[in-house]
Amino acid sequence: MKSILLTLFIIPAFILTIFKSETSEPDNIIVLELFTSQGCSSCPPADRILNTVKSDNIIALSYHVDYWNYIGWKDPFSKSTFTDKQRIYGSKFNSSTIYTPQLVVNGKEHVVGSNRRLVDQKINEYKRKANTNSVKLSDASKTDDVVNFKYNIEGSISNRYIRTILVIDERKTSVKRGENRNKELLNSNIVVSELRFQLEDVSGEGSIIIPEIVEASDDLSLIVVIENDDLDITGASQVGL
Repeated sequence: MKSILLTLFIIPAFILTIFKSETSEPDNIIVLELFTSQGCSSCPPADRILNTVKSDNIIALSYHVDYWNYIGWKDPFSKSTFTDKQRIYGSKFNSSTIYTPQLVVNGKEHVVGSNRRLVDQKINEYKRKANTNSVKLSDASKTDDVVNFKYNIEGSISNRYIRTILVIDERKTSVKRGENRNKELLNSNIVVSELRFQLEDVSGEGSIIIPEIVEASDDLSLIVVIENDDLDITGASQVGL
C-alpha cells in the first residue's frame, strides 16, 4: 500500500516538472525603441508607458526626433540623426510616413507607443522568442568625458553590428511653447549618444564620449545592442553607471 501511494505522489510531481520545463520562458532581452518629442502632445503617455514596462530584461530607449521643433519648442534632446534613424526603420517597415510616438520592438516591428494594450501584447510575444546573441558587459567606468567598457558576445557574429548607446535615466524639463506648453515633462531613458560598428570579434573594449548635454547630476546607463544587416536586434545588455 505504501509503495502504491509513493508512486501516485511521484508521477504527478514528475508531470509537473516536465510542464514547467516546457512552458518556462527563455532568458531573453527585449529592446523597446520609442521615437518621441517634447513638442508632441501624444508623446507623454507613451513616455510613461515605456518607463513603466522597463526592467532588467526589457531595455527602454527614447529617441527624441527633431521634426516637431518647428511648432515653437526645440526639444533639447532632439537630433536629426534620430529622425534619420526612424526613417530607416520606416523604409524597413514599408511605411510612407513616420510618426510619434512610434515604438519599435527588437527592431522587427512597430506599434503606437501610447497604446498600452498593444505594448503589453508585443512584450508578451517577445518574451517567448529567445535571442540568438547574448552580451556580457564588464569593467564599465565613467570619467568626466568618456565611458569605457569591455564586452563579450555569445553566438554568431557573422553580419552583426554593435551599437553602443548612452542614456540619461531621467530629466525634468519645463516646456514653454508648443503642444505641451506650460507643462513640466519628466522624460526617461533619453538617448544622448549612439555609435554603430560592424562586429569583428566576440570580445573587445569600447568607449563612448559623454556629450555636453549630460549634467553632473544625471544618472546614466550604458546599453550595448547587437543587430544584423536587417536591423533585427539579436541581443543586448545594459548597466548603470
